[in-house]
Parts: sequence; C-alpha cells; structure tokens
Amino acid sequence: MPDQKKFVLPLFVRGDIDGFFGLILDNLVQLVVVSGLLTGIYGMPAEIVYGRIFPGAALSLVTGNLYYAWQARRLALRERRTDVCALPYGINTPSMYAFVFLIIGPVWSAHRASLGDSGAAILAWHICLTASFLSGLLELSGAVFGSWIRRITPRAALLATLAGIAVSLISMPFVIHLFGTPLVSFLPLALVLATYFGRLRLPFGIPGGLAAVIAGSVLAWAGGLMEPGAVSGALGGLGLKWPEFMLVEMLRDLDAGVLIAALPVIVPMGLMNALATLQNIESAEAAGDSYPVASTMCVNGCGTLLGALFGSCFPTTVYIGHPGWKALGARSGYSVLNGVVLTLLCLSGGIGVLVALVPPEAAYPILLYIGIIICSQAFEATPRAHYPAVCVGLIPGIAAWGLLLVGFTLTVATGGSFDLSIAVKFREMLDFNLYGLMSLAGGFLFSAMFLSAITVYFIEHDFRRVILWCLAASVFAWFGLIHSGAVAAGQFTDRVAPGAAWRFSLGYLMIAVLAGVYLVHDKLNEREAEDG
Repeated sequence: MPDQKKFVLPLFVRGDIDGFFGLILDNLVQLVVVSGLLTGIYGMPAEIVYGRIFPGAALSLVTGNLYYAWQARRLALRERRTDVCALPYGINTPSMYAFVFLIIGPVWSAHRASLGDSGAAILAWHICLTASFLSGLLELSGAVFGSWIRRITPRAALLATLAGIAVSLISMPFVIHLFGTPLVSFLPLALVLATYFGRLRLPFGIPGGLAAVIAGSVLAWAGGLMEPGAVSGALGGLGLKWPEFMLVEMLRDLDAGVLIAALPVIVPMGLMNALATLQNIESAEAAGDSYPVASTMCVNGCGTLLGALFGSCFPTTVYIGHPGWKALGARSGYSVLNGVVLTLLCLSGGIGVLVALVPPEAAYPILLYIGIIICSQAFEATPRAHYPAVCVGLIPGIAAWGLLLVGFTLTVATGGSFDLSIAVKFREMLDFNLYGLMSLAGGFLFSAMFLSAITVYFIEHDFRRVILWCLAASVFAWFGLIHSGAVAAGQFTDRVAPGAAWRFSLGYLMIAVLAGVYLVHDKLNEREAEDG
C-alpha cells in the first residue's frame, strides 16, 4: 500500500480558473440585478445596498465557499483522489426575486406615503432580514431530514428537477442574450464549445473560460458597446465597507403581522432551498463526489443566517452545476477564489468596476455549458428505463420559465397592475390556458420531483410507492405548496393556504386510487398463480 504522505493534492489547478470565472459571474449577475431592483425600483439608498447589504452578503459567501472548498479537500485526501470538485455556492436566485417582489415590494408600497421612498425601503430591508433569517432556519431543517428524503426519492426524480432548471432558468436566458449580441458573444461561445466539449487546447495552455471572457471583452470595447464613463463612475465608488451586526434593527422593526403575511413566501422558499441543496448533493454523488448530507445542509442554512444577521436580506445556497464545474477541471481552488474575490469586491465596491469592464455576454457561454452538462447528467446517471421520468420532470421547470416570460411581458405592458382576470383574457383571445401554466409552474421544484417519482414507480410497477408519492403530492397541493398559482401585487406567485389547490389535491388522490386498483389486480394474479 502506498505511503499516505506521498499523496500530494495541489491547492489550485488550471481548471479552477475556468470554474472561477463561471461561478463568480453567476454570483455577480445576482448582485448586479438586486442592486438595480433595490435602488431603481424601490428607492433604496445606494449606500445601504453597497455599504450594508453587500458586505453582509460577502460574509455569508466567503464562509460557505471556504467551507465547501475545505470539504472537497478533505474528501480528496481521504479517498486519495485529485478529481474531487467542491460544491458551488452563492446567492439563491428564486429566493432573491421572491423576497424583493413579495416582501420588500409590498412593505415599501405600504409605508412609502408615511416614510418616503428611502425610509420605506430601509424598513422593508429590516423586515426582509428577519424573513431571510427564518428561511435559513428552514434550510437548517434539511440537515435533520435530508438523508431520509434522499433515501426514499429515486435518483431520476432528484436529477430531473435540476435538469428542468438547467434547461429553462439557466440555459435559455443566457442563450437569448447570446443571440441578441452575436458580434460579442459568438466567438466566446465557439471558444467554450471547442475547449469544453471538443477538448481542444489553446496556445500556451490558456484556459478556455479565460479566453472567452477576454475575447468577448475586447470585441465589446472595440465595437463601442461599453461605456468608458461607467468605469470612471465605478472607480469613484471604491472604498472599504465592513459588515455591521443588524440584530438590533431587526428586533426594533419586527412586525408580526407583516411576517405572518410573508410566511407564504418564506416557508416555500426555505423548503425549496433545502430541497434544491439536497438535489445538488445527489447530483454531486452521481458525478463521483459523495458529500455528507447533514453537514452540507447545515452550513448552507448557517450561511443564510449569518448573512441575515450582518445585513444581507437574501438567502444563500449550494448552487446547481457541480457536474459542469467538475467537467471543466475545477476542484477546490475555484471555490476559494470565488469566496475571496467576491468578498473583496463586496467590501470595496469593486463589483461596479468589474461590471463596467466586462460585458456579461462574454461569460454567458460558460453558464450555458453548465446548464447543458446538468441536463445531460440527469440521463447519464439514471437507468435507461427511467428516461421518461426524467423527461416528465423537465416540464414544470420549462413552465416556470414560460410564466416568467409572461410575467415580465405583462409587467411591461401594464406597469404591474394586472390581476388574475388576465387569465380569462388569455383564454378568450389566444386560446391559451394561462391558469394551467400558473398551476404547472407553482412550486415547480416540488411538483417536478413528485411527477418524476410517480412516473418512476409506475415504470417499476411499484404501486405502493406510487400511492405514497401521490398522497404526499396531494398534501402539498392542499396547502398550496404546489399548483397554487396566483397573482399578488401585479406579480405571479403561489397562494400558500389550506385548500389553495384542492382540485390538484383531489387529482393526485385519483391517481392513487388508480395505482391501488393495479395493486389489487397484481395481488389477485399472484394469489391465482399460487393456487394454480
């Protein structure tokens, strides 16, 4: 047996550079979007966003990234492997949008007359900090129940949900941007296709992701698509900002009524974050890296709690995409780079400088690659007989993307003043069932898993488990955790309340009855065979 001391694990490898560029771009996109929403729509003072929220986010991001890098190195040393990839980590996108539009937005609207835009925005931020803290507690629950859920859920159901996100919410938005700016994005896209999929090497061993970012940036600046003034403006905003403990402000502005009203947002988002992390752990194991569920999910929740206590009102999570980063050659170093660089950018105001220098289209091909790899894994890591279940699991995620497009369109067209009656107009004018789209997209992370699992067990003729999954889906539908599409404050959302989606609850019970009929039929056939 070889001497353990002779095993050398490098701190960084070349693939970490590619992984770093892709992962940090993903995080930067979230930070840039949220800063625009808070300052542009809700009147949040820029000094609050860049001086209080982002430093708090930095604390949670560096903690999670460094832990998952350490976790990967520990696994690599234990198994004497050099191909272990750390779990990616960052701000949770669905929760970010939900908290902005469904917590900050309504609180701001309710208090802007008495407090003004800025005062109402600060109050909404304080309340959202508490909401994020509660969401973190729900994420922590995954450390207790995660292993059990993973044992009872077929792999196809866990991976199909991620594949649906990969196709709809990761790949499609970036593809649209790529084809909107072909003179900037096509060369970076070609470099990614050639180096990542084709395994072709570039001169001097330059990483493909780095080459794509440089090429896209040069083309954008040469084509006059970038603003030199934005760079000087961003440089003027540089300055060191430290996170501040926010518990006093959270308790001072605690409003039980507002928080209770926000529970239909907080509870599903917290549970969905926990489920998504569980699915990503399964995805990592399918790619060859087996991480412990309890500690992984515990740190995931603690990152959100830490961020909330120091000013970040947006939950963090283990990101989708581990197989893609691993296929790029990323190991543990990319997570270290992501955590450290993001922290420096958030604490210094450097995010604006980076955004002013590098067009996002230059790095979008890397994220497209990640989406494709995740979708591929859902098929590669499941039995061939379960492919139909994977396809079924893709559908709710695609519906969620479709509803997102419809929502953006209606917001632009109506100024965010539409209500549920718009579904009737869609049906009358376009013969399009908007209510069906809302229902399919509602709680899509859960419904994709339920539908995929039910399909798996129908394929396996395991009718007892079909019944159990249908009963679980029926309960989720009854309480509005799935299929409860609604409109609130001019936004599509889910109505979490008893009886919210009772029709779907009854529908799943009908499927359970059908499975029961098949189960009885099989039992009768077995008895006849024994008697014969």
